[in-house]
Amino acid sequence: MDTRKVLSSLCYFSIFFAGFLFPLVVYFATGDEVTKTHAKKSLISHLIPLIPTPLIVVAVWYDFASLPDQLPAFTFISIVVLILIWIVVLIWNIVKGVKVLTAE
Repeated sequence: MDTRKVLSSLCYFSIFFAGFLFPLVVYFATGDEVTKTHAKKSLISHLIPLIPTPLIVVAVWYDFASLPDQLPAFTFISIVVLILIWIVVLIWNIVKGVKVLTAE
């Protein structure tokens, strides 16, 4: 098995075990441009759901603090959208990791 393929696919699969740290380390540690490209793509895909997560958590916390008896529509829609973003990113990383690993 080619080391380039293994490192590149591990960058995508690191969403399960190392988050964005593994692609970041691989990006700076490797000299191979193909592996750097995959590390950068996986790093960006790992960071995409991390950007709206704190914003939505703060919004949900504020909504529950101000209206404890009901669930506002914005809160429910925000939670659903955040879950969908995480699922799409997870599936995309799995597909890309398998595709890189099985590529010729």
